[in-house]
Amino acid sequence: MTRGGAEKVREDGAERKCIATGDVQPKFGLIRFVIGPEGQLVPDLAEKLPGRGIWVSASRSAIETAAKKNLFTRAAKAPVKVPEGLADWVEQLLIKRVVELLSLGRKGGHAVAGFEKVKDMLMRDEAEVLIQASDGSGRGKSKLSTPEGGRFIGWLTADELGQAFNREKVIHVALAAGGLARRVVEEAARLKGLRAEDGGKTAGKDRRAT
Repeated sequence: MTRGGAEKVREDGAERKCIATGDVQPKFGLIRFVIGPEGQLVPDLAEKLPGRGIWVSASRSAIETAAKKNLFTRAAKAPVKVPEGLADWVEQLLIKRVVELLSLGRKGGHAVAGFEKVKDMLMRDEAEVLIQASDGSGRGKSKLSTPEGGRFIGWLTADELGQAFNREKVIHVALAAGGLARRVVEEAARLKGLRAEDGGKTAGKDRRAT
């Protein structure tokens, strides 16, 4: 992914149809929902809950459209209890998933935080993903560049990144290549669609290309 936000499509991704847009796309670009035993709608981000999956594009507008137009009920062919603020709930769940993945990366030695550590990892060509806080200083962030052929994530806040590293705030993060990096990129891409109607531009104002 470049700083422009284009994601590299995983070739082995199974496809699903969004009930809001009608688009068919790889399922890692959608959110799976299931209906609970009491008829309540439940986001299934890990795609492990039992029941027939109902898929919606990972965007705030698609989820809100599905909720407002009763598309979940139509897809389930049964009454569905859709909670208020569904898109906000999904956004918070995605934030938690990204933070937990970065925390795993930190514990495994695959993720580092802080300008000097990130700079060193980039210089040694060991970084696959550069992550910078959306609310960090533009001047400071401009001193680091996305690794060639790598990915950039710029729509998490300093507070959110800090949670993954047990710090109050974190501005710069680098993640080494591997399966964990791919998962972080995919989950962060889904989060980007929930951050703002413009696909994350408001949350991640740093759009500089490298």
